Amino acid sequence: MQTSHVSGSDVTQVAGPRDSWTLERSLAACHECDQLNDVPALPPDGVARCSRCGCVLYRNPVNCVEKSLALAIAAAFLFIVANVFPFMSFGTGSTLVETTLTSGVVSLWKDGMQLLAILVLATSVLAPGIQIAGLLYVLLPLRMGFRPPNAEPVYRLVIGLGPWSMMEIFLLGILVSIVKLISMAEIIPGVALWAFGLLIICLAWANSTMEPRVIWERVDALRGSAKP
Repeated sequence: MQTSHVSGSDVTQVAGPRDSWTLERSLAACHECDQLNDVPALPPDGVARCSRCGCVLYRNPVNCVEKSLALAIAAAFLFIVANVFPFMSFGTGSTLVETTLTSGVVSLWKDGMQLLAILVLATSVLAPGIQIAGLLYVLLPLRMGFRPPNAEPVYRLVIGLGPWSMMEIFLLGILVSIVKLISMAEIIPGVALWAFGLLIICLAWANSTMEPRVIWERVDALRGSAKP
């Protein structure tokens, strides 16, 4: 395989804070045309592009770890609120029934739809919960200047769980149910419903601001500095 050198014109540079992370020189394969590029050191806010097709190879966002950590902490609080407080209340007259995020899973299980209940629980509760916990486990120690034990498999798990976190589909189903039931019963959105909507935005934002190459280089640079 032929290696092509990425020239300075293929690296977009924007002046960033002096304490930001500079990515080391590396080889990067283009996921569009399979060109192997020799990418020079990438400064903060820099963007490396393929020398053949111009596709973005990777970026170096300023304060990538700090921004993603802040959003992950916010997502953790929203996740707790979404699972503890009532999701919505519905009923007629003076009779109102409060539901939580997991009560739907319990109802599906009791109605004999165990497989669907497990699927909803895994994609709407477990996957995002594990993803948030994994982000905090990796990013918080990196921000404090040391490498957490088993950082590599935990971060790979976080990346792998991304497609399985389907909170958007769950929320869409809830909204469709509200539209269908609003003419037959009184529907009162709960605090958890708003927290769940904000959680979707917050977690998506955290994933979009996080550049895997930056995380991997920080983990590698701190190898041997793990706290006991």
